[in-house]
Parts: sequence; structure tokens; C-alpha cells
Amino acid sequence: MRICITFNNNITVPAELNDSETARKIQDALPLASRVNTWGHEIYFSIPVKAGLEKGATEVMEIGDIAYWPPGHALCLFFGPTPASVDDKPRAASPVNKIGRFEADSHILKQVPDGARVEIKEA
Repeated sequence: MRICITFNNNITVPAELNDSETARKIQDALPLASRVNTWGHEIYFSIPVKAGLEKGATEVMEIGDIAYWPPGHALCLFFGPTPASVDDKPRAASPVNKIGRFEADSHILKQVPDGARVEIKEA
């Protein structure tokens, strides 16, 4: 499923969700709105979806990955190294479920400030 993630009504990031159980739960909950937090080059925000870890959950991400973090009921967008990184790859604080990829230039996400409003809807 294609979605649009919009920050502060002026930065829109197209994305594709995979067919995992967690991604389907998120699709069923759309549209969503929240306020973002930043952690290094990761944007994350709480959503009203509860899901556990799936088989294949991992901390190691790629730039462009979208994941769900069960402890915080949060959606995460990875666009560079985080404080947990051991190299130039993004790394989550603890295992996450990969649920999709965003298709924008990852540098655009550096413009999103802590506390920005985020809206997620079907594309």
C-alpha cells in the first residue's frame, strides 16, 4: 500500500508499506496524526497501533526504512546514523519490525524539527 507522510503541512514523503501483519494493522488505522521526536537521524512518533515483534525483527536498518517499534507503539523513519549506530547505518534502540520504505531524498527529513506535526494517509 502506498502512503503519504506529511510533516508540518509542508514536507511530504511518499512511502510503500509491505504486507506484514504490523503494516496491515497500521493500514487499517489510517489516517493517523501525531507529533514527532528525533533521535539522531531517526524520526519516530507514537501511533494508536499495538503490535508485537515479528519474526525477522532487527535493530539494523537501511536508510529509507520505515519500522514499527513495539515498546513505544511508534512508527520510525530512518534517514542516517542514530546514537546506537556502530557505523554509518541507522540502528534502532531495540528490535523493530520493518514495515516499508520511504521514497524521498533522505536529506529532506533533516529539516523536520522535534515536535513537528505528522499526518499519515493513504496515497
